[in-house]
Amino acid sequence: MPKIIGLYPGSFDPFTNGHLDIAKRALKMCDHLYVAVVGNPNKNSTFTSEERVKLCESSTHGLGKKVRVVSFNGLLVDYAREIKANIIFRGLRAVADFEYEFQMALINRSLHKQIEICFLVPNEKFIFLSSSAVKEAAKLGGDIRGFVPPAVAKALRVRYAQSPNPSSR
Repeated sequence: MPKIIGLYPGSFDPFTNGHLDIAKRALKMCDHLYVAVVGNPNKNSTFTSEERVKLCESSTHGLGKKVRVVSFNGLLVDYAREIKANIIFRGLRAVADFEYEFQMALINRSLHKQIEICFLVPNEKFIFLSSSAVKEAAKLGGDIRGFVPPAVAKALRVRYAQSPNPSSR
C-alpha cells in the first residue's frame, strides 16, 4: 500500500494552538506530515522563516517522528511534487477562510491534478484564533498562553519586549 504523504503549509507567524490542532488531525490521515513554513519575502512577518521553523519544530515535537517541519519558497504544488505529497491539508475557521481556501484549492488542483486538498476544522475552542489576533494581544501585553504553545508565547514576549509599543505604556 502506498504511503500517504501530507503537506500542511502556512506562514505560521506565529504557530498557534489552532495550527497544532490541525496538524494533529492531519497526522491521523497520513503516514508522514510535512509542516511547511512558507517563506514569503513580500509579507512583513514578525519572525523570520528560520525562527518560524524552530518554533514549529518545538511546538510539534511531541507529535513524533512522522512530522517534519520544513521551509519552502515558491509554488505550493511544485513543493508538493518535490516531496511526493498526496494531500494538502488546510484549516478552516469561518466562511471567509472557506472562500479564499476554496479558490486556492481549485487553482492548486488545476496545477497538480493528482493532489488532493483536505479542509480540516479545528476544535471549537480554536475557531476564533488567528495569528494576527494572537500577535495583537501579545503586543498589548495580554496573556496568550492558552492560544499558543509555550515556546511561541515566550518568543512573542521576548519579541515585543524588544520593540517599543506606545499602546502598552
